[in-house]
Amino acid sequence: MNGPIALLASRLRVEEKALLAAFSARGADVVHVDARRLRFPLAEPPPWRFVLNREISATRARYAAASLETQGIGTLNSSHAIATCGDKWLTSTALTAAGVPTPAAALALTPEAALDQIAVMGYPVVLKPLSSSWGRRVSLIRDADAAQAVLEHCAALPAPQAHLIYLQEFVNKPGRDIRVVVVGGRAVGAAYRNADTWRTNVARGATTTSCELHDGLADLAVRAAQAVGAAIAGVDVVEDADGRLLVLEVNSGVEFAGLQRALGDGCNVAGAIADLVLRDAPVPARVAA
Repeated sequence: MNGPIALLASRLRVEEKALLAAFSARGADVVHVDARRLRFPLAEPPPWRFVLNREISATRARYAAASLETQGIGTLNSSHAIATCGDKWLTSTALTAAGVPTPAAALALTPEAALDQIAVMGYPVVLKPLSSSWGRRVSLIRDADAAQAVLEHCAALPAPQAHLIYLQEFVNKPGRDIRVVVVGGRAVGAAYRNADTWRTNVARGATTTSCELHDGLADLAVRAAQAVGAAIAGVDVVEDADGRLLVLEVNSGVEFAGLQRALGDGCNVAGAIADLVLRDAPVPARVAA
């Protein structure tokens, strides 16, 4: 198949610029495609031989991947991986089915049922939207009054999905969690995300420092990525009070700028992703002279 490789993204963040540079350094024919201008007429496949899906909108990313797949164009990550990683309950069930250690979790189909489940799980407990990024609308619920207030707010939200309550065991971590980047079945780097609060998102001010990527951590991250079907993944791992490693979430559209800064020249995430795409993309057909 002829045509360039497309990098799909409505915003060119640090990561996307690094990826474009990595493709350029490898002599690859790559174009940036703005997802906000993308259309998929039936039976009219776009002119690309492969797509690296870096769209920041989870909904646009999932539908773009599904549309590309139906038209025979390879894409990373797959629509299945994007859908699974974009739903915290689907992620939890996939991790559990694969035997990957993860905090206890539950799904309540109404806020009222969530109150009953919280009574079983005990306090404190973490309430998360099924789909969210950067720690938004994540609540640490410490008592019944807080639970009642948060769940009343959820019940008042207009979106039906907001009435589905995802609950997760609170893990008393040591002021940090670990982000591991997995590319093509290999863990390529790990960094601590340190914060003074219980949420350790870089978008909320957490700082990143280098973390040793030992065999146990690397194996856990690879198993987590495989469980959700993600070829490229950011696996968030937390240490509990006994030092056990548990997988919190898996991100299909991984942001890696903070990890890259922490690891420096010892890790090249963009290069690893570019190499994977070039390995999987069809070789362009030669045109006869």
